[in-house]
Amino acid sequence: MTTSTVPYALAVDDNPIILMDIAGILEDAGFRTHEADHGDAAIAMLPDHADSIILLFSDVEMPGGTNGFALARHVAERWPHIEIVIASGRIKPQPGDMPEKATFIGKPFTKAMVHSHLRKTLPDRKKTRTAEGRRLAYMVR
Repeated sequence: MTTSTVPYALAVDDNPIILMDIAGILEDAGFRTHEADHGDAAIAMLPDHADSIILLFSDVEMPGGTNGFALARHVAERWPHIEIVIASGRIKPQPGDMPEKATFIGKPFTKAMVHSHLRKTLPDRKKTRTAEGRRLAYMVR
């Protein structure tokens, strides 16, 4: 049996259309995806999947007790190997909202914007080839 080396990203958004769009964008960037519809669901999923996840891409405003900023801090503290991108169309991060290593992208975004953001922000050791053959993101811990 062959084990895939394609890395996982965790996409988190409470809007099912946006979540589906984010998952597709990340898959086009060379990731397999796990999806969660709010921060609490992501936190519940992470213990079982964090070892294979190298990217968290999360909205800020979501129902439940864990917004995107809290999720980012939780992930950075417990799984420092996971890169973090936070997105919002209404809230801009203030000092202390996000962990130091997290980056922010505004909504609305396009596939090209997200791919460009990942090329600029992901460490070289986590770069991979997309379906189009361009280096974008890959898992090496």
